[in-house]
Amino acid sequence: MKTTHRLKLAGSVLLVTLSAHVYAQSAASEPASGPTAAAKAQYQESKSQYKAAKAANRALAKKVRNALVKDMGVNANTVTVRAHDGAVVLQGSVPEASQSDRATEVAKGVTGVKSVKNALSVHPAGGS
Repeated sequence: MKTTHRLKLAGSVLLVTLSAHVYAQSAASEPASGPTAAAKAQYQESKSQYKAAKAANRALAKKVRNALVKDMGVNANTVTVRAHDGAVVLQGSVPEASQSDRATEVAKGVTGVKSVKNALSVHPAGGS
């Protein structure tokens, strides 16, 4: 009786040992799931570069907007300024064509501006 019990126990131990060995081999051969550390680092760097570029674009647009507001030759109440990598776009309307031209010149004079696209329309004050 004791011999039978010992044989069953030895067989069970052998079975568990072999199955653990087989599982370890199959688990090692499977590719790792999820992003690698290098991919995560690259993502974080890309994300921080995007945020920095976005902040720089907002800062440049704000500088141009402030320059337009300070200039007495431009009514900047209805002018929107957009910036992307030094390229500035002026949108909205002004009451006179001379103000549209002046807005372009003021924007070109701001440090960091590489190009200016004037998309301003002229709508005389009080007109429809």
